[in-house]
Amino acid sequence: MKTEKNILIAFLLNLSFSVFEFFGGIFTGSVAIISDALHDLGDAISIGISWYFERLSKKQPDKKYTYGYKRYSVVGGLITTTVLILGSLVVIINAVLRIFNPVSINYNGMIILAVIGTGINLCAAFFTKDGDSLNQKAVNLHMIEDVLGWLVVLVGAIIMRFTDIKIIDPLLSLGVAIFILINSVKNLKQITGVFLEKTPESLNVDKIKEHLLQINGVKDVHHIHLWSVDGESNYITMHIVCDNDFAKIKAEVKEELTHLGISHSTLEMENEEEACGEKECIVKETHCGHHHHHHHH
Repeated sequence: MKTEKNILIAFLLNLSFSVFEFFGGIFTGSVAIISDALHDLGDAISIGISWYFERLSKKQPDKKYTYGYKRYSVVGGLITTTVLILGSLVVIINAVLRIFNPVSINYNGMIILAVIGTGINLCAAFFTKDGDSLNQKAVNLHMIEDVLGWLVVLVGAIIMRFTDIKIIDPLLSLGVAIFILINSVKNLKQITGVFLEKTPESLNVDKIKEHLLQINGVKDVHHIHLWSVDGESNYITMHIVCDNDFAKIKAEVKEELTHLGISHSTLEMENEEEACGEKECIVKETHCGHHHHHHHH
């Protein structure tokens, strides 16, 4: 619940602020501020979407979404990150153009606006700072970006006020935009990993296998599939070859898996006489023409 409320607060702060900022930009004549207002509006919209998806992601699994709705939160993160990437590209282009033809600006107004901007976005960044969801990470990156953006405008305005070097305004916004771009791309990689069912960063298949083989009675573990629904909760499926005491071994395996940080496991138990068509496939790394299908959700 907390994540969702925080994202909502960030959204409302951002939205009201971008409107205020737009008029401020017109009043000071700073292209930096007007383009930042549009950027903030984009932010606010994508944060609104994030909030909606974060809410959806709390719904319990049902027949339509048997894995639950958690991944909607990741979709929110994806949208937010995409907006960030596009936004920073636009800022970079604008800044480069303004390096070549500087504009004159009302510095005093700009300083006042920047102080207010820094304050408001600090609040928003504070509200979104502790969350584990990839969605909330993306929203928080937004907020940090806005704080940086405003600090930069503030510093720039103060320097320009006293030195009249107009090129500082675009140079500073260029720096921030590049910083955001790099972080967004990192975030995007993580999000894409979730969609591509990549093994979660914190887990290692070989290590898990090693742990399970130490359990008394477990002869072999194969056909392991490990993935994450939302970057937080991890799921695993596997085949276990073991002595006949299936129930006891299953309980021990599940306990060990929970201990390793996997919240949901589906285990298929086999005894040694049973020929598992899938076993050889894994060893040879070729998919034999057996009639089994990997039903990967």
